[in-house]
Amino acid sequence: MKKLLIIGGPGNATVIGDTVIDANRRGSREYEFCGYINDRDGLKEISGMPVMGGLKDIDKLIEDDYYFIFSIYKFDCQDERIRLFDSLKIPDERLAIFVHPTAYVSHNVELSPGCVIMPNVSVTSNTRFGKSVIVRPGTTIGHDNIIGAHTSITAGASIGSCINIGEGSFIGLKACIREYLTLGKYSMAAMGAVIVKDIGEGELWGGNPAKLMRIAKWKEVAST
Repeated sequence: MKKLLIIGGPGNATVIGDTVIDANRRGSREYEFCGYINDRDGLKEISGMPVMGGLKDIDKLIEDDYYFIFSIYKFDCQDERIRLFDSLKIPDERLAIFVHPTAYVSHNVELSPGCVIMPNVSVTSNTRFGKSVIVRPGTTIGHDNIIGAHTSITAGASIGSCINIGEGSFIGLKACIREYLTLGKYSMAAMGAVIVKDIGEGELWGGNPAKLMRIAKWKEVAST
C-alpha cells in the first residue's frame, strides 16, 4: 500500500484519516494512513496517530516515498490557504486521490490529484474536479459540473448539473445548488442555503432562497 500522510490537524484531517482507516477495514489496499503533518509546537500525535513532521519536512518525506492529502481549511481565508498549498510544491504524482469504497463515482468523472471523496457520496457523469477538492459524506453531485481546485464541499450538500464552481469555494452543510449556475472563485454557500442565482467572487450567500449576506473578509480588507 502507498504510505499516506495528511497535512492538517484535528477536524478535517482526523475525519479524512479515520475514513482511510475505515476503507482499509472494508478491504481497500491502496493507501495506508501513517499520520499527520502539523507545525504545532510539541504536538506528537493526533487522535492516536503520530505527527510525522512539519511543513518543512515535506521534501524529506517525499524522498521517503510518502503521499499527501492537504486538508487545511480556514473559512474566509481561501486565498491564504491556496498560497500555502502552492508554496509546498508537492508533485502531483504525490498527491493522493482517495475514494471511499461506499462512494459512487461515474466511470467518466475526472478527479485531479489530491481529491478526497468520502463515504456515501454520489457523483454522476462527466463532472470534473480540480486539484485537492474535498467532498464530505452524503453529498450528491450531478452531471457535467466543473468544480474548481481547493473547493470544500461539506456533508449532505446537493449540487445539481452543469454548474461551474470557482476555485477555493465552500459549500456548507445541506446546501442545495440549482443547475446551470456559476459560483465565483472563493464563493461560499452557507449551511442549508438554497442557491438559485449565480454567486460572485468572494460572496457568502445564505437562506432559502439564498441572498447575499456579505463578502469574504479577505476581500473587504483588499478593497479598503
